Amino acid sequence: MKIRSLLLSFAVAITTTASTPVKQQFSAAEQQQISIATPGLFKSYDAFNFDFGTLRDNDYSFPLPVGKATARKNGSVEIVTKEGDAVKAMFEGTVRLSRKTPDLGNAIVIRHRNGLETVYGNNAENLVDVGAHVKAGQTIAIVGERDGKVYCDFSIMVNGGRINPTSVVNLKNHHLKRQTLLFEKNGAYVNVSTLGDKSEFEETKEEMKLDELFAKSNTFKWNLEKMREEAWAYPLPGAKVISPYGGKRRHSGVDLKTKPNDEIHAAFDGVVIRSGPHYGYGNCIVIRHSNGLETLYSHQSRNLVKVGDKVKAGQVIGLTGRTGRATTEHLHFETHFKGRRFNPNLIFDHNSKQLQKSTITFTKGGGVTSKQN
Repeated sequence: MKIRSLLLSFAVAITTTASTPVKQQFSAAEQQQISIATPGLFKSYDAFNFDFGTLRDNDYSFPLPVGKATARKNGSVEIVTKEGDAVKAMFEGTVRLSRKTPDLGNAIVIRHRNGLETVYGNNAENLVDVGAHVKAGQTIAIVGERDGKVYCDFSIMVNGGRINPTSVVNLKNHHLKRQTLLFEKNGAYVNVSTLGDKSEFEETKEEMKLDELFAKSNTFKWNLEKMREEAWAYPLPGAKVISPYGGKRRHSGVDLKTKPNDEIHAAFDGVVIRSGPHYGYGNCIVIRHSNGLETLYSHQSRNLVKVGDKVKAGQVIGLTGRTGRATTEHLHFETHFKGRRFNPNLIFDHNSKQLQKSTITFTKGGGVTSKQN
């Protein structure tokens, strides 16, 4: 698939190392206009994704940690607080704009390496200049007052357009949503979606189930050797790997190939939470399993299950195809836990088409590790 996973260094970046901040040059227009396309963001690919579950606690901050946030219809967020409160940068990044604007008053725009830009308006005073490198949680402004109300006018942009802020952060508790978001250019707009697209009710049920798994410990173990033969199935029997997980292009899954319209099998028992076209994935299926694992199957010529179906391991759920961004008929297979992708090789030996002889450890924070038995 022509989708890239980011941490992103834009075409305008001069240097980026583990110890050196990203230095960027911004045009006069970028320093004047709040809404402007990000150079290089969609130069080679018309979609990218970012796994917010990979961020550490100190990689994120809510702009006003004690403020009350309310979403507006125009895609911005009003965060009400008290006079003199400090406005914080949401993520690490570089200040692209810092000036007084007609609509937002004193405003700051920060460009981040995850593909986003964050906007902080109605400031009483801006404390950072264009080109400054800021860390998540760093004070960048003092909140301002308008019409008797003290608030920050906050928004999140991709390629110059506002996106729904609730796709990134929970406005009630200020927590970052630790999930993978897919951003796809659609003309002048950018479509944003999550893998699984869970409703609030479904999210609540899943969290309750995971809370039970982590009730006594911050980890739980899954011994693959103890799986009954009928409790699992290799997704595409007889397949060969044509593109492995990871590598230089940070491939988000493993590509398996046999022949066109071959039968694809559910890896484990579970419930279908997605079935239908999904941007670069083409016809896509996501199955949620009882231990919190999710498996994704894409590029099908035809899906044979619908959302809400309960499936058994080995059940045929679709037929191989080349829908979406695929150059040949194959199955793109992914494994996720708590919204974070991990290497399917931790579960399956693709040479033998068997489960690995290992024990997988899941952590409450979404980590996945494997140890040979």
